[in-house]
Amino acid sequence: MSLWQKPVTVEALNALAANTAIAHLGIEFTEVGADFISARMPVDARTHQPMGLLHGGASVLLAETLGSCGAMGAAAPGHHVVGLDINANHVRSARTGWVTGTTRPVHIGRTTQVWSIEIVGEGGELVCVSRITMAVLPPRPAKAA
Repeated sequence: MSLWQKPVTVEALNALAANTAIAHLGIEFTEVGADFISARMPVDARTHQPMGLLHGGASVLLAETLGSCGAMGAAAPGHHVVGLDINANHVRSARTGWVTGTTRPVHIGRTTQVWSIEIVGEGGELVCVSRITMAVLPPRPAKAA
């Protein structure tokens, strides 16, 4: 059974990312399952730090992108989500190729959500583990004209 409260597709997520930091870094959504979203990001000049390694901030951007998209899809129709906190542990470096992140929910509540994100290299080795906490905001009443 799917946890999505709204339609969530690879095509819709990639379209939503157009003309954003997500697209600028070359992030591509690759898979949506009943309880997860995956995306990949190149490890190249766009995402390197000066020593030629994957920049930790790029990993966090991928993690926040995935967790935010998961929370958006799991929120009730009309509700919006915003980030409250994110943390990341960078456990292995990457120099080339692609890294792939996958997010899954830890907690889906009425007012908050917590999502876990694992980022792995092309060989499946863990590069970064992250967790994001999202606030769920109710629909705003329409303003009087």
